[in-house]
Amino acid sequence: MTAMPRPLETHVNWRSADVQDPEQWTLFLSDADKRELDHALGVAKSFSDNLLELDRSHFPLEGLVDKLASVEKELIDGRGFVRISALDSGRYSDDDLTMLYWGIGMHLGDPWPQNKYGHVMGDVTDQGRTIGDPTTRGNELGLIALDYHTDGSDLVGLMCLRKAKKGGLSCVANVVAIYNELVRTHPDMIARLFDELPWDFRGEEPKGGQPFYQRSVFTEYRDRLFVRFVPQYIKTSQRHADAPRLSAQAIEALDLVSRMANEPQYNVYMDLQPGEMQFINNYHVLHGRTAYEDDPASGHKRHFKRLWLATRILKDRPPSFNRKSHWDDNRSVSRIAAVERTPA
Repeated sequence: MTAMPRPLETHVNWRSADVQDPEQWTLFLSDADKRELDHALGVAKSFSDNLLELDRSHFPLEGLVDKLASVEKELIDGRGFVRISALDSGRYSDDDLTMLYWGIGMHLGDPWPQNKYGHVMGDVTDQGRTIGDPTTRGNELGLIALDYHTDGSDLVGLMCLRKAKKGGLSCVANVVAIYNELVRTHPDMIARLFDELPWDFRGEEPKGGQPFYQRSVFTEYRDRLFVRFVPQYIKTSQRHADAPRLSAQAIEALDLVSRMANEPQYNVYMDLQPGEMQFINNYHVLHGRTAYEDDPASGHKRHFKRLWLATRILKDRPPSFNRKSHWDDNRSVSRIAAVERTPA
């Protein structure tokens, strides 16, 4: 970076004290909204039970569509996170809940593949993987806390199918406020995160390609801030001999952002209930979760469905964010069965 970083998008410099009231960031579905969603589900199912064959035209939401447009605008130009409460998890099967979630998501953006399998609908649940495996991705890890990070799309959505027996809260942190504070207090250090850094492909690189790629954490583009922050993926790039070496200053800067994200003033926790959804602007808001306990025998196994979406509001992105991924070559839907629900 040739110039020192400057403040960006200070209109979204919220702190936790500014968003203490959950009603500020929750869209509560009315009875009319739920009737409309139920009708839309019937329309979609009459066309296909395959999510890959369904787009927003198959989910007619004439009344709710204006509310969802406001959600999309809030995500891109406002607070950067929204909870939608709630689909009736007692009325619908898991497949129907997933289809309803897909329909809502299609009104917020276009599906984006999440991994080498091309999953455009993903599962976030304990899949028996360990954090010590350098090919493991966060959605496959169970029980442990996940530190603050971004995903790889414009927007990320999560819908709760099952809660954990204990713990597993979702948390978000305002990385725009963190960035602007660091511009004020540590401009030299934050400048290191504008440099291109090596990222581990986690074994999901193109066939015959390098096992790492390079991109910056912070990007300024047309007066907007764009963020990609997954410190673990940057640090594990060093297992590849050909990857550029990380400087001590870059590692210090990564660690500083992580520490600040964990400061209470920058974050919000939410205990998502079955049928509730959370949508996040991946460029402005980091997300993570607390550790949790499962008890599958009693129907308690934390299980969320995940969407990555390309918003239609954001017309222009930095060139590195418009890269077509090799993951597009084989789009599919993850189908991990959830444990049976706990009897009422």
